[in-house]
Amino acid sequence: MKQEIFRGIATALATPMELDGAIDYEAYGRLIDWQIDAGVAGLVACGTTGESATMTEAEHKEVIRFTVERAAGRVPVIAGTGSNCTAKAVAMTQYACSVGADACLLVTPYYNKATQAGLIAHYTAIADASDKPLILYNVPSRTGCNLPAETTLRIAADFPNIIGIKEASGNIGQIVEVAALAGDRLAIYSGNDDHIVPVLSMGGSGCISVLSNVVPREAQALCRRFFAGDVAGAAALQCKLLPLVNALFSEVNPIPVNAALAAMGFGKGGVRLPLTPMEESRRAALLAEMKRLGVLA
Repeated sequence: MKQEIFRGIATALATPMELDGAIDYEAYGRLIDWQIDAGVAGLVACGTTGESATMTEAEHKEVIRFTVERAAGRVPVIAGTGSNCTAKAVAMTQYACSVGADACLLVTPYYNKATQAGLIAHYTAIADASDKPLILYNVPSRTGCNLPAETTLRIAADFPNIIGIKEASGNIGQIVEVAALAGDRLAIYSGNDDHIVPVLSMGGSGCISVLSNVVPREAQALCRRFFAGDVAGAAALQCKLLPLVNALFSEVNPIPVNAALAAMGFGKGGVRLPLTPMEESRRAALLAEMKRLGVLA
């Protein structure tokens, strides 16, 4: 039987930053509190949206520790601890577990483009070193490395602490295949905000969401409607939120979500190179969509 570390929406937290790229922990703490008060089912720290790729090791560890302490057990905290270096992923996963993370999110090795045998060996090393639940993360558009359904099944079958997968391939056919082969063993989470209802319809457990940084109540309501049997209502809300989803991905994530959060009072909207501030025309369109939904006055 599959194990769910959360059911519904876990927010892939952005990391609010000053304009010079310094982490704004005051704003980050307020964001965590607001997310929990809004009813999200979990928080993901140091994922793609959190700009973990440009954090130093010390910053990465501190953001994980801070998130765990600020959440204080109110919701599960999933720490992004994946790397293209297996030894680094093992060490970061062990650290996250030691400071109280409830689970870890493990992106496929990027740049190296491992073989399927390499992927299995990579995840074997991490699973052997961890005492907490682990969630695989497949996002080939970012990593250049796809995690096929057959490999996912083999990994899941061998390691009971690998309990889920964040599927952000955008390939619905592959997600259906994962559900067919491993859906009774793995919790499947959408990694794309425009695919929440389609993934739920295949027995998915929820979404690790960028959208919920901005509209956490609405994102969680979408899942709540679906789980209550109101599929039409969930689909209608998915469609209503689609223009905001599109605006949040009109530039490379997490540029737009940081701009959105800055407009909401969470940080200054700073991002770290090679990311750059959002183009003004797209920022204006994003803010207009937020106003349409009542997020901004």
